[in-house]
Amino acid sequence: MNTVSITPTEVVEYLFCPRFIYFMECLKIPQHEDLRYKVLMGREVHERKTRVNREYVRKKIGVVDKEISVYLSSSKYKIRGIVDEVLSLADGTMAPLEYKFAEYRPYVFKTHRTQLSLEALLIQENYGRSVEKGFLVYVRSKNFLREVVFKPSDFDNALRVVEEILKIVQDGYYPKKARSRAKCADCCYKNICV
Repeated sequence: MNTVSITPTEVVEYLFCPRFIYFMECLKIPQHEDLRYKVLMGREVHERKTRVNREYVRKKIGVVDKEISVYLSSSKYKIRGIVDEVLSLADGTMAPLEYKFAEYRPYVFKTHRTQLSLEALLIQENYGRSVEKGFLVYVRSKNFLREVVFKPSDFDNALRVVEEILKIVQDGYYPKKARSRAKCADCCYKNICV
C-alpha cells in the first residue's frame, strides 16, 4: 500500500484555504506558483542562504552545529519536507530554523507556527532529540530572528491539520473554502472555485 505523506508547504496552502489541497491533489490542477513574485523571491532567498550562509553559526542563540536544507520524513506522522536549517543547540536540544520572505510582525502567523511545529516533530523523530523551540528569520526585516517556543497544543494542532489534509487527499473530500473573502482575491483557483 502506498502511504500518503504531507509536506509543511501543503499545510501552509491548506491554512490559506482548504480547497487548495482539493484542486492540487484531487483534481491535479497546478497552481503555477512559479509565476508569483513572493514565491520566486522566497526561492531565491533559500538558494542564496544555502550558498552564502554555509559556515555561519548563530552564537547568539546557542547554536553549536547546523545542517542546511535537510530532507526529513516520518511515516509515524505522515509528513515529509525540507527544513531550511536543523540546529543543534548548546543545551542538547535541537531546533528548526526557517527563512521567510516576509516582514517581521509582533506575532507569529499560524502558518509559520504550524510549519515549525511539523518540522520540530520531524527533527525529534529523525534525530531522537528534544525540540522545544524553533526560529524564524524575516528576510524583509533585515533578517530579524524570532524565537518560537513550542507548547504541546502546537503539535496537536499541526497534526490535526495533517489529518484534515489526508481526509481531502485520500477520500476526495471537498472542503469549505477560506472564511476570508480577501484570500479569494489573491487565489489562483478563484475562477473555478464554487
